[in-house]
Amino acid sequence: MPINVPSPSRNGQKSQKVSLALEWLHLPVLETQFPRQAVQVLVSLLGDESHVVKGASMSALRDIAAMNPPLVLECCSTVSRGGRRRFGNMSGLFQVMASAVRALEKRDVDPPFMAKLAKIATAEMISSKELNADWQRAAAGLLVAIGSHLPDLMMEEIFLHLSGPNSALPAMVQILADFASADVLQFTPRLKDVLSRVLPILGNVRDAHRPIFANAFKCWCQASWQYSMDFPSTSLLDADVMSFLNSAFELLLRVWATSKDLKVRVSAVEALGQMVGLITHAQLKAALPRLVPTILELMDKYKKDLDVAFLATCSLHNLLNASLLSENGPPLLDFEELLVILSTLLPVTYNEVQHCFLTVGLVYPEDLFMFLLNCRLKEEPLTFGALCVLKHLLPRLSEAWHSKRPLLIEAVKLLLDEQSLGVRKALSELVVIMASHCYLVGPSGELFVEYLVRNCALSDQESNVLENSKEVIRSNSNYHGFQYKRLEVKSGAVCLTELRSICEKGLLLLTITIPEMEHVLWPFLLKMIIPRAYTSAAATVCRCISELCRHGSSYANTMLSECRARSDIPNPEELFARLVVLLHNPLAREQLATHVLTVLYYLAPLFPRNINLFWQDEIPKMKAYVSDTDDLKQDPSYQETWDDMVINFLAESLDVIQDTEWVVSLGNAFSRQYELYTSDDEHSALLHRCLGILLQKVDDRLYVLEKINWMYKQANITIPSNRLGLAKAMGLVAASHLDTVLEKLKDILDNVGQSIFQRILSFFSDRGRMEESDDIHAALALMYGYAARYAPSTVIEARIDALVGTNMLSRLLHVRHPTAKQAVITAIDLLGRAVINAAESGASFPLKRRDQLLDYILTLMGRDDDDDFAESSLELLHTQALALSACTTLVSVEPKLTIETRNHVMKATIGFFALPNDPSDVVNPLIDNLITLLCAILLTSGEDGRSRAEQLLHILRQIDQYVCSPVEYQRKRSCLAVYKMLLKFKSVCISGYCALGNHGSCTHNKQIDRTLHGNFSNLPSAFVLPSRESLFLGDRVITYLPRCADTNSEVRKISAEILDLFFSISLSLPRSVGSSFGVDIELSYSALSSLEDVIAILRSDASIDPSEVFNRVVSSVCVLLMKDELVAALHCCTGAICDKIKQSAEGAIQAVTDFVMKRGNELNEMDVSRNIYISSLAENTSSKIVFKEVLATAARDIVTKDISRLRGGWSMQDAFYAFSQHIVLSCLFLEHVISVLNQSPIFKDDPEKGDSSSHRVESHIQDNILQAAIFALTAFFRGGGKIGKKAVEQSYASVLVALTLQLGSCHGLATSGEQEPLQALLVAFQAFCECVGDLEMGKILARDGEQNENEKWINLIGDLSGCISIKRPKEVPAICLILTKSLDRHQRFQREAAAAALSEFVRFSDGLNSQLEQMVEALCRHASDESATVRCLCLRGLVQIPSIYILQYSNQVLGVILALLEDLDESVQLTSVSCLLKVLESSPISAVEPILINLSVRLRNLQTCTKVKMRANAFAALGSLSNYGVGAHHEAFLEQVHAAFPRLVLHIHDDDLTVRLACRSTLKRIAPLMELEGMFSLFNAHSFNSDHRSDYEDFVRELAKLLSLRLPSRVDTYMTSTIQAFDAPWPTIQANAIYFASSMLSVSDDQHILALYYTRVFGMLISKMSRSADEIVRATCSSALGLLLKSTNLLLWRAS
Repeated sequence: MPINVPSPSRNGQKSQKVSLALEWLHLPVLETQFPRQAVQVLVSLLGDESHVVKGASMSALRDIAAMNPPLVLECCSTVSRGGRRRFGNMSGLFQVMASAVRALEKRDVDPPFMAKLAKIATAEMISSKELNADWQRAAAGLLVAIGSHLPDLMMEEIFLHLSGPNSALPAMVQILADFASADVLQFTPRLKDVLSRVLPILGNVRDAHRPIFANAFKCWCQASWQYSMDFPSTSLLDADVMSFLNSAFELLLRVWATSKDLKVRVSAVEALGQMVGLITHAQLKAALPRLVPTILELMDKYKKDLDVAFLATCSLHNLLNASLLSENGPPLLDFEELLVILSTLLPVTYNEVQHCFLTVGLVYPEDLFMFLLNCRLKEEPLTFGALCVLKHLLPRLSEAWHSKRPLLIEAVKLLLDEQSLGVRKALSELVVIMASHCYLVGPSGELFVEYLVRNCALSDQESNVLENSKEVIRSNSNYHGFQYKRLEVKSGAVCLTELRSICEKGLLLLTITIPEMEHVLWPFLLKMIIPRAYTSAAATVCRCISELCRHGSSYANTMLSECRARSDIPNPEELFARLVVLLHNPLAREQLATHVLTVLYYLAPLFPRNINLFWQDEIPKMKAYVSDTDDLKQDPSYQETWDDMVINFLAESLDVIQDTEWVVSLGNAFSRQYELYTSDDEHSALLHRCLGILLQKVDDRLYVLEKINWMYKQANITIPSNRLGLAKAMGLVAASHLDTVLEKLKDILDNVGQSIFQRILSFFSDRGRMEESDDIHAALALMYGYAARYAPSTVIEARIDALVGTNMLSRLLHVRHPTAKQAVITAIDLLGRAVINAAESGASFPLKRRDQLLDYILTLMGRDDDDDFAESSLELLHTQALALSACTTLVSVEPKLTIETRNHVMKATIGFFALPNDPSDVVNPLIDNLITLLCAILLTSGEDGRSRAEQLLHILRQIDQYVCSPVEYQRKRSCLAVYKMLLKFKSVCISGYCALGNHGSCTHNKQIDRTLHGNFSNLPSAFVLPSRESLFLGDRVITYLPRCADTNSEVRKISAEILDLFFSISLSLPRSVGSSFGVDIELSYSALSSLEDVIAILRSDASIDPSEVFNRVVSSVCVLLMKDELVAALHCCTGAICDKIKQSAEGAIQAVTDFVMKRGNELNEMDVSRNIYISSLAENTSSKIVFKEVLATAARDIVTKDISRLRGGWSMQDAFYAFSQHIVLSCLFLEHVISVLNQSPIFKDDPEKGDSSSHRVESHIQDNILQAAIFALTAFFRGGGKIGKKAVEQSYASVLVALTLQLGSCHGLATSGEQEPLQALLVAFQAFCECVGDLEMGKILARDGEQNENEKWINLIGDLSGCISIKRPKEVPAICLILTKSLDRHQRFQREAAAAALSEFVRFSDGLNSQLEQMVEALCRHASDESATVRCLCLRGLVQIPSIYILQYSNQVLGVILALLEDLDESVQLTSVSCLLKVLESSPISAVEPILINLSVRLRNLQTCTKVKMRANAFAALGSLSNYGVGAHHEAFLEQVHAAFPRLVLHIHDDDLTVRLACRSTLKRIAPLMELEGMFSLFNAHSFNSDHRSDYEDFVRELAKLLSLRLPSRVDTYMTSTIQAFDAPWPTIQANAIYFASSMLSVSDDQHILALYYTRVFGMLISKMSRSADEIVRATCSSALGLLLKSTNLLLWRAS
């Protein structure tokens, strides 16, 4: 259908342009129809099933619409004739038409055609009773677009459907509403016409449609307001319009706003809110009595519906503005009339409500102020709302409310005790606002500051207490928090954390940003540090004080004088006492410790003068310690360390002060502050210690006694932490007042008030009193312990003797609670440590009744079966760990431990080795304590070296049961214990000894100089060393040797270290008379050095082969053992070879065997019995004949018998064993079997050989010779022992190659279903690995041996070859020589096996230059083998030639690759490309240049392969070739690059990622050859490296521009290649080609290119759009057509 057919006179110039364009393009006139066809196809694709295609076509049509809207409109209108019945996507169609209409220029607007389009749209809209369907909204958009050009036409079309009953009325009205919103200038002058037609039908509108009409009135009124603001001088609201509006207003107010339908009511109120500003002042005043209640009712009734409440509030805001701020007269509402509105609004606290209050406040500021103040006396929601409004209005009405300050302050004071969290939050925010406007001055200011501090002190534990107030806020019907994205929420259900955070931030703001507050805050904030209720706010308060001091440093003296002048401010002693105790927790919230230290730093001038310099030096160090909390948490003892630092800080401060009166005053302050902390607060424990260290500095005994009485009275000893703090405090006091403390403790002990009998009775009568007694006894025990710990060493002996000697401690032992037991154990441990400390100070003395104390500890650490206290296993473990530590302490003091006590302690503790691992954080320290205890027993139980050796053996034998345990963690623990005890034993008995059990460089240590004392018999008994025999090395070695083969690497390492220590000690000890080493001493030291080397390897590399390590350990041990020790080991080996761990048992057997083999000549029949069997069958005859007969007999047995079930075993296997064990025949037999394997054909049963059974047997026998040979090999490997192993080692290469080739043959049989030969061969191969010790090769066989797939068994052989090359590099030359000859074998599978192995061995052929030449020649020759697998493997081997040789063979390798690139087998082609990639990394230019072009051509042929890997490698190889395209063949290679370039561009968005990456890499590598400016920046852009389709299209467009600009001569070639890819087998590549070709055409200025390809591409795009089954192709065709049609160069159709 023609669009706006031009007259000749009007369009003559345009026709001339068309002719010129046709001539320029050399196109026939008929081809001008292509754009029309393209648009028609694009329009038809709007109805495609694919959303992608729909989107692409719509995008293209919109782009085209911007260029030629008439053409798009014509095609769309043609399709739209059938409506939705014929076209499924009318929504998309109307959207495109709307875009085209908006793009029309005024001169192109054809009213008749626009009228037709309008009718099409309205016809569709009225054809259905549906409302708001997507196609209806799109049709409405089209009408609105038409209205932007021809508003009257559009309105007339709509007005046609507004008369009479019509289902389309709502849709028509909605269009008018949309038009008003879209085009205010066009709509507003026509408002009268709209109202004149809508008002008559307004009364008949159904409820369902009323929201649409109400919304329309809202939009129309908004448009009128906007018009009046833009053109204030032009008034369009004449009397008629006002009359219409008044009528509509009355209808909406009286009828619609009272509807039962909520949607109608809401929309009506929203519309009324917009209309109030347009109606007359009189009508508004008359409407207020009805309108205000309507809005308020809606707000109140539907306050839970956020949308409804918000819309109602907005309308109310507009109403208040119109009523109160009108320029046409006085306010229409008195304040009394506003009270109802304000009361309704008050509980609602979002921004629009605040705007309403601000409007009222601008007119009635004083009345509103008094109203808000009065609300505080009413219910909570009103109070909360009033505070929020005050906070909002105070900055805005500050001038109007200036005189009301006293009233506001007094009113707010009355709310300071309010408990509601919501009210407290709002009040806190208001206080901050008041402070910023200088409301807070004088005492009232301090009151508000304290209020903020009180809320800062809210702790998490108070949540439950305040939960009720939260529930009030949540449940009250008059208050609801709004949380809506359009509303700036001011409050809601407030949580305690939020309130605390607000107050903390507010207090900091007052301190930092409001200078006027400084006089209020200082020194008042010092007062806030002390109260108990404000403890949780200490961090914030201290931070504020620090900020004040920092800002006021210039007038610090004035600040300090202000502080001293006020009597209500705490004195310095009180402040110091409080702040020091608050330092307790270094990880407290808000960095409390740091802020406290900062305050002390700034307040130093308040304290005695000489403290200032000390604190300037010490406080920064303490702040540095707590600055990194994450690092602090890594230290489990950080709290104890920090508490000690605080106590030391206090002690040193007191020493510096040296003012007794001030110190006493500080002690009184500490005493008064007990009331500031609860008993379960750990600050109380630190307070005890602070007072204790202070009393240590005081000489007044009565004062000290008074304070320790007070301290004990205030302590809650039922809390373990409090009890411990009290005990440490008593200990600190005891350092200066020991007798005073002991007197107090005795008094407490005497007043416990219960005998043992009474205690037992209380068990039945008063359980609570028993627990109380336990707490007292536990506290007493700890206090005694710490008193002894801190008391002076010079006076401690008599006190400890009195305490222990009078059996006073026994009164503390009848405790039953776990924590009480732990306390008593700790006390005994402290007593022992006091004795040790005294000894270290030179005042040594024995601890009386030490053994009895040990018994006490062992009793306390046990579980009481009849105890009703629920002692958890965790608590019991803690108790036992403490008990072991205490036992270690007591064992370490004089007197020496008796044998009976030793046995008692060990019996009670040795079983801890069997504890389970969990919980590890408790069990591991317990085991460490146990090992430490055993070491202490070893060091302190003996008098000399010999007795210590006896102690050592006794303890080790006790541990043996755990060393051999089947449980891994028990073996690990026990071995570690043995190792540490041996270290102790060596340090004492070899390096020296110490009577107190110390070692190393101890001051008591006495070194033994053997040069001075040649004869040990002349020395006193204390200096006597143990003898070597006393260590029982044979028994010990055979105990720990199996652990060297353990499954756990840590156990293996520790066991080797144990053996090393044993022999290291033994070589340093004297030998008994008549004993002999049996070996040279130098050889022993050499073996010991070898053993230490093994241990060093184990420590540095845990992944080393355990078998090799074990072999080296056994070799060293075999040399180090003396004959009698060796005999002892052999006699005790039963347990070792029966070890519960299989690997360990096997290791023990191997060790015993090696001992006998290597040291057998030293042993007699009594030492060990040997049963040797050697067959001499072949020794005196022809060995070959015998071997042949044996194999034949074995083959016959295999055919005729079930050899696995023969009674007594298979005799042939015994013969094989005999041959393998014969020193002469073993090598000959192995050689014969290998020759049989190499000569025998592949055996295969043939059921059709004949009817005779005997003939079949003979045939089977002949065929099963090979199988017999394999069985013989298996037996040889397994039964040959050392002799057989030696023979195998000598023939390693031939054996391995034979097995490898048979592996290929057997896999060939396995593919045809015969699995038995393969299984038999794998057994033989595994036996071979075990025989030669190649465990890694055995693992590879076990993992992949039975894989029958071609690639997998080839890889298996490759893995085996690689393993051999690493483990046995010396065997590689011989193996390669055999394999090279094996490539000529007739059997395909054997050739494949040989090629697989040889291709891997080539990698490790360094140093084999002469042999390498033969290998390369063989591989090149067989690269033409009839087997594709052999060809691939030979090629793979050639490219694996070591880098030092590859250059000399580059020509040969590249020649093979070039030939195989055209191989008929795709796998060979793929291998060739992969190998080419590898060889190009190191090939010289001289080798590549002659074949460069041939390689390029063949790679291009492979780039279209359907195999992904082939495609990727071919593209990548082209990139590698670019390095060689710079010489004589540069121009020819550049042609190849240009030929491949389009394909690279298409495949950088291939479906496969590897292809994409290869193409991107290649493009970057060939870019320098193309010498194209701008290419590098384009290839580094995001669009080039992205995998998103849209980014790829961006890249293609930019590339097309670059090619058209910089390389126009190549565009023709590129277009040809790209068009060929239109038929590629991959839809994605088709789409890429379509887009690339279209992009090049769209930017090309070349007339030849356009003439040659435009018509062709256009036609192909149209064809593919219509016929392609792939959505990506159809979608890309749509985009490409849009690209072509909007091209600036294609003027043809745009000029038409």
